[in-house]
Amino acid sequence: MRLAVRHTTRYHFRSPVAHGLQRLRLTPKETQGQRVVDWRMSFEGAKEELSYDDQNCNHVTLVSILPGTSDFVIHCEGTVETSDQVGVIGRHAGHMPLWAFVNQTALTRPGPRMRAILSSVTVDRENSIGTLHGLSAAILDSVGYETGHTHVGTSAEEAAALGHGVCQDHSQIFIGLVRMLGIPARYVSGYLMMDDRVGQEATHAWAEACIDGLGWVGFDISNGISPDARYVRIATGRDYAEAAPVNGITFGGAEQSLHIEIAVEQQSVEQ
Repeated sequence: MRLAVRHTTRYHFRSPVAHGLQRLRLTPKETQGQRVVDWRMSFEGAKEELSYDDQNCNHVTLVSILPGTSDFVIHCEGTVETSDQVGVIGRHAGHMPLWAFVNQTALTRPGPRMRAILSSVTVDRENSIGTLHGLSAAILDSVGYETGHTHVGTSAEEAAALGHGVCQDHSQIFIGLVRMLGIPARYVSGYLMMDDRVGQEATHAWAEACIDGLGWVGFDISNGISPDARYVRIATGRDYAEAAPVNGITFGGAEQSLHIEIAVEQQSVEQ
């Protein structure tokens, strides 16, 4: 499947920024089942300082916001070819050792509510795939998909206690509980082509677990499936903080508003 992606992020600062740095993980990965045909990124109110691949093999672009800027805009656009690998990415690669993905982080560390979800799942050590799909379903049953209750700093346990969350929360709850089973797990940020619309207001998130004999396998907890050809992987990490599409710091212009426009649609091969 060939997917055309357009992504614009707009920050408006009530007062001009004196200084700012933003770390952008907005370039899709070249992985099994995914090939980047072309990808362009441009900025308004900022300039690129450098780019590099981080410890998770994410391509990172570091940009500085120009002093005196009130509006900072990031434009991304490109084409990605994908295929349905039933969620299987394969062997582990990158500079981070596999054991690092068994260790909990502040955002994934389980508490009483998460442990209660895990206790409701039948764990079959001979059928890891079945166990993890069962865990995914139990999370969605316990934590309904609903916006407005959590934010980027909400931990998995906090979202589980609230009983409401979005794809970021579902993914981090899953990651924390999979690690409790001794299985490496990581967070994935990316795009998803929706069946009912082209325009979207946010990127998507899911999780991957490293299973013996298969390697990394994806689980979209919010939709109850493994990723297929409609998914575009951008960045991975131990939690949201390591795979966030955009994060950084600014001085001055502390009050800000954010507006995101995303379009993902299938493109004919002839185009």
